Amino acid sequence: MKKLTSLLLSAVLLVSMLACGASAKTNTKVRIAGLKGPTTMGLVNLLSMEKEGTASLDYDLQLYGAADEIVPKLIKGDLDMAAIPANLAATLYQKTNGGIQVMAVNTLGVLYVVEKGNTVHSFADLKGRTILSTGKGTTPEYVLRYLLRKNGLDPDRDVKIEYYSEASEVTAQMAAAKKDAIAVLPQPYVTAAQMKDSSLRVVLDLTREWNKVCDTQLITGVTVVRTEYAKKNPDVIAAFLTDYQKSVKAANEDIDGTAALCEQVGVVAKAAIAKKALPKCNIVYRNGEEMKKDISAYLQVLYDASPASVGGRLPDDGFYYTEPSVLRKVMAAIRNSAK
Repeated sequence: MKKLTSLLLSAVLLVSMLACGASAKTNTKVRIAGLKGPTTMGLVNLLSMEKEGTASLDYDLQLYGAADEIVPKLIKGDLDMAAIPANLAATLYQKTNGGIQVMAVNTLGVLYVVEKGNTVHSFADLKGRTILSTGKGTTPEYVLRYLLRKNGLDPDRDVKIEYYSEASEVTAQMAAAKKDAIAVLPQPYVTAAQMKDSSLRVVLDLTREWNKVCDTQLITGVTVVRTEYAKKNPDVIAAFLTDYQKSVKAANEDIDGTAALCEQVGVVAKAAIAKKALPKCNIVYRNGEEMKKDISAYLQVLYDASPASVGGRLPDDGFYYTEPSVLRKVMAAIRNSAK
């Protein structure tokens, strides 16, 4: 009898421990940061999935205006994951001695040269002009400088580039300009600016211009994780990547729902802007070897043009999160959800 009672008590204790463990897991949120703009538009459906009870995890999605607001929080461990520019991820990997890893490509090319006027029709027309831009030290700066050089212009002598912290500041400057103002803007800010000012026109699609001179993908954003966090939480990583793939799929298929979420979260000021811009934002989900191939080729181009753009040297294989057991779980979960 005593033995039976002991077994029953042990069973009750085990059930209690499991229940507490399950509760702790549910209450632990994955802290992930994103920038206002395209790289976070693929994340917003995580919140609707969580609300509907279809997400595998709970999410604390934090929004910032500039990448330099995210970096210190990621380094300190105040964040677990972040969606940031691809070249910044490589630089951060070097500076933290492998403290972060890239899990997925989230956005391809989204940059455009826009003009308030009708004087620019090619790169040659930019000579002697002032170009407003955001993203100093990240994708916009290095892509613009690379393409200027490829088109016979010296970015330090032939043009003047004025940088602003956020794309919204650039759109405000363009709105205030009387005529002939030129800027480099990403989607959805191009759409937002054009909806306010119909005289603003797209003069160069930088993804198309990149493809003319380069045989690699133009990658705007990636999703990274702290290496220590990934090592300690492989099941969380598998669950996140599974949810993330579904979120990106929804962003490309449920335009109305995603646009509403973008306004709600603050990624874009108005749902109408997001709705019009989403099809042009090149939101993707690429992980594993495909991710590694695309990013490494892109970083090689940047490195050849300016080693500083990727932190002084190309990242080694440890930069890429390609844990086979985790990725197998992700693929299995995606296949099961498709049935």
